[in-house]
Amino acid sequence: MNVWLALAHEIHPHHAAASLWSSTLGDDATVYFCRFTQLGLLRLLTTPAAMGEDVLTQAQAWEAFDALVANPGNRMLEEPAGIDEPFRRLASSDESSAKVCADAYLAAFAGAASLTLVTFDKALAEKARNAILLG
Repeated sequence: MNVWLALAHEIHPHHAAASLWSSTLGDDATVYFCRFTQLGLLRLLTTPAAMGEDVLTQAQAWEAFDALVANPGNRMLEEPAGIDEPFRRLASSDESSAKVCADAYLAAFAGAASLTLVTFDKALAEKARNAILLG
């Protein structure tokens, strides 16, 4: 979600890194949202603690999302088949943390869809089979 937020708004501390990574993608590259990252982006764009004075209304957040998916290289992807087993495996630690569950879902989604996960989060990158850690 933070990569999408960084791409969506220049106030994000990693906007430059996300933009640089995005500029290296070829014309045939596709970058996907899943429902979870879509919801996360909409939530963060409308949260004053995340956006400060640049907080958006819900309508403005949808406009920002629509602008991202208007790019032919960005699109939504439905949940892939086969996600349940890896999600359960990754989210079955003895740890008590909502973040672990969210990271497990994103890693399982990327794995089940045979995608590369792009993140600023080292712990999330370590969970995924194929990840790019931006920094």
